[in-house]
Amino acid sequence: MLPDNLHATILLILGLLLAMLLLVMLGQKLRISYPIFLVLAGLALSFVPGLPRVVIDPDLIFLIFLPPLLYQAAWETSWKDFWRWKRPILLLALGLVFFTSTLVAYASRRLIPGFTLPLGFLLGGIISPPDAVAATSVLRGVQVPRRITSILEGESLINDASSLIVFRFALATVLSGTFVWQEAISSFLLVSGMGVVVGLVMAHGFYLMHRYLPTTPSINTVLTFIAPYGMYLVAEEFHFSGVLAVVSGGLLMSFRSHRVFDADTRLQANSVWASVGFALNGLVFILIGLELPQVVEGLGSYSLPQAITYGLLISALVILIRLLWLFPAAFVPRWLSAGIRRRETSPGWQGPVVIGWAGMRGVVSLASALSVPLLLADGQAFPQRNLILFITFVVILVTLVFQGLTLPLVIRLSGVGQLEEHIPAEEQEAGIRLRLRRVALAYMAEHYTADVQHNELIRALQQRMQAEAQRTGNLLEALDYDETKRQALQRYHQVLLQVLRVQREELFVLRREDVFDEEMLRHQEAQLDLDEAKISHMPH
Repeated sequence: MLPDNLHATILLILGLLLAMLLLVMLGQKLRISYPIFLVLAGLALSFVPGLPRVVIDPDLIFLIFLPPLLYQAAWETSWKDFWRWKRPILLLALGLVFFTSTLVAYASRRLIPGFTLPLGFLLGGIISPPDAVAATSVLRGVQVPRRITSILEGESLINDASSLIVFRFALATVLSGTFVWQEAISSFLLVSGMGVVVGLVMAHGFYLMHRYLPTTPSINTVLTFIAPYGMYLVAEEFHFSGVLAVVSGGLLMSFRSHRVFDADTRLQANSVWASVGFALNGLVFILIGLELPQVVEGLGSYSLPQAITYGLLISALVILIRLLWLFPAAFVPRWLSAGIRRRETSPGWQGPVVIGWAGMRGVVSLASALSVPLLLADGQAFPQRNLILFITFVVILVTLVFQGLTLPLVIRLSGVGQLEEHIPAEEQEAGIRLRLRRVALAYMAEHYTADVQHNELIRALQQRMQAEAQRTGNLLEALDYDETKRQALQRYHQVLLQVLRVQREELFVLRREDVFDEEMLRHQEAQLDLDEAKISHMPH
């Protein structure tokens, strides 16, 4: 990044992290999604006199930021939901990416003087993939059907790979001046397929390490950070898709995680990944804003009004393309297949509108644009590089800020939140807990009847489980819109939180008495944390 002095670089990174945290807190106060707020704040900070200029190295984003962010997204994606909605996901992640790249290529050639078709495909490959982090961070504050979030999350896992492949072939065409469709298609299949193979093979290797070696929660957590970088680097070393390697490997590890990770590992790894993922995402979005003035200075022969005009027109085009694609993609398969109509409820017009409006661009588009080389193989300047970079930034800003700020309004006006086809989340949670407690009680009654009669501790365990099952059953009844029961449930939560607060205060007293080991006190504090987190996720 900047500058040459190591201490100054570290200080700059720490300063950006601190600024990012303060801006996120301010964004929460203003109820603005943090990716939107960070881009705007980074842009504002870039004009502050005296601050060092930040020049982003594309390799830094591709290598440092992209693997863990993709791995985290794959890890948190439900394989069941991904497979259930594979058709709309693939239509978006593959079909829409190629459709967008093609239309942007021909439109930019007609619109921008001196723009060739390969340059148009290069620009299309850069700006075609939406950013999942921006969309999910906006959707987190509003009520939308699980179907929509699953499709958007699944799309983000694959569209990065498909867009980068389009970008790679377009870049090779510009550099070499030749393009052969047969070679492009065969190369696409090889790069994609072998990328998946590398990811699955390496994920299986890490799975065996987690399962059969004497690991600890700390070792397991560190291994989960080594995995995405290893998958990405090995795939890229053989010129395969590192993105697909990380995605496929992350999905496999997530699917098998319950077999290799114990409770301590899951708690530790989830906490660490949540913090690191948040920091990486925040840094990327604030860097987008900080980089824009540097891009403006490199426009060269194009005036700023000209470049802005081209950027706004291309932005409007990609927004329109996505909206136009969604309706045929949603309804044509339903018209052609009776099986789809039986299996899936209709998305209505609201689903395609919300998914279409959630196409905000972000980190992958930024990294791709910055990785365009400065020079051709013969030493000449890469044609239209600065304009491509500027248009990419305009598309990111327009889609992220304009669509991001208006997406909650679109969701409310469409009424899509009323179309939820599944059981409400709180009822699902209570139903799962009730099933688990009932099967535990049945198992104890079948195998440990004598222990229950003669062992007070085991008898107390059974009584506690019976009480918890009864309480969960009451919770399910209270969720049936009975106002009296709901008030009783709210009072129960209030009392339980107060009891936990008193227990925390007693732990503080125990620390001062210096009778018990600090490790034991921390263990009990962690248990109280789990109890409180469990309450905080219950409906209030």
